[in-house]
Amino acid sequence: MRRIWTEVAAILLAAMMLGGCATSKDQLLPHGDSTMLDVWQQEAGGSGVGGQAARQLLDARQSLRRPLTEADVQATPTANAAYTRTASTEIYRQFRRLPNPDLVMYVFPHLAGTDPVPVPGYSTVFPLYQRVQYAMPGERVEDY
Repeated sequence: MRRIWTEVAAILLAAMMLGGCATSKDQLLPHGDSTMLDVWQQEAGGSGVGGQAARQLLDARQSLRRPLTEADVQATPTANAAYTRTASTEIYRQFRRLPNPDLVMYVFPHLAGTDPVPVPGYSTVFPLYQRVQYAMPGERVEDY
């Protein structure tokens, strides 16, 4: 009984797959005379329902745009730039970097590698702490 059901299922599956191959692409995906550019312009701002809304939005934005007047240019905050809050000044004023002194190390002349190659002495600089540390707002960062 079980074998009969598996044979029936296999025959139905084969019939469905063959039926899918018999479908015409033009019947499934009909196409007209419009090109992709026509479809884009219709949907993004040309004539049509979606384009109508986009055109109204663009007109509303254009009405808000205006050139700067002489009074606007005179009112620029050049004198008040020190009082203006920006992202960088906010970070550097509230979270100051803690001192991280540089250490100078002298490397003596030595031999290096599997074939001993002479390396002359040199000086190198590296920070004392591996990471940059920041002070909490209001924490004292001056030398004690």
